[in-house]
Amino acid sequence: MRKLLLSLSFDGTAFHGWQVQPNGVTVQQCLQDALERLYGIRPDVTGCSRTDAGVHARQFCCHYCDSGRLKTREIVGALNAFLPKTVSVRECIEVPLDFHARYSCIEKQYIYRMYVSRTRDPFLEGYALRLIRPLDLFAAGQFCNAVTGAHDFIGFSSSGRTTEDTVRTVRDCHMEQAGFEYRFVISADGFLYNMVRILVGTLLWVCEGKIDPAEVPKILASKNRSLAGPTAPPYGLYLEQVFFGEGQVKPDAAI
Repeated sequence: MRKLLLSLSFDGTAFHGWQVQPNGVTVQQCLQDALERLYGIRPDVTGCSRTDAGVHARQFCCHYCDSGRLKTREIVGALNAFLPKTVSVRECIEVPLDFHARYSCIEKQYIYRMYVSRTRDPFLEGYALRLIRPLDLFAAGQFCNAVTGAHDFIGFSSSGRTTEDTVRTVRDCHMEQAGFEYRFVISADGFLYNMVRILVGTLLWVCEGKIDPAEVPKILASKNRSLAGPTAPPYGLYLEQVFFGEGQVKPDAAI
């Protein structure tokens, strides 16, 4: 038996998130359908995290076990033939048997995309949040500085979270601008349920002057969700990169 790590990209528009649910099509379900066509059995698949309905991923990682009869490059080709066009397996590598896609992950990076326009852009709609006016980048920078570091983010999470430990360490948080497009970039050792979307909603309120940037540390300390901003829509959010510990993942020559 061997354990394989898949790296996926997917357009989350039509999916109810990653994890299998009884009330909607999910990425995990589609992947297991493809694996069942390939192997004749339905392997258990474990993801690096769960994503909300409508959230996208440039890199999502998951693992499963197989007998080792297929080369990894054959698995990539076969799965992509069976998957819908909105999901792509980008890589398949063998990992140690004690590897875990979720618990071996040491950092994730998310990006939230926004753009400024008075009218809809058909090439961005559904993939970035449309804003009416430019962001106050100075205020945005103050917000990013305030949330960087180790904090209890319970006040920036929704009640659907499944963990007791709500302290997370944000290693990097910054804004990027290219013309009329913005990217909120955040990397951390983990994220709570809806944490990034609530951070973005609060960032927008800070930029609009509804929340003073100096109040952000107090909101964190209060642990009170009602003091933070709204939850931003899911379609602007992308899981950008997933990082594992050194030596846990190595390139597979069979790719």
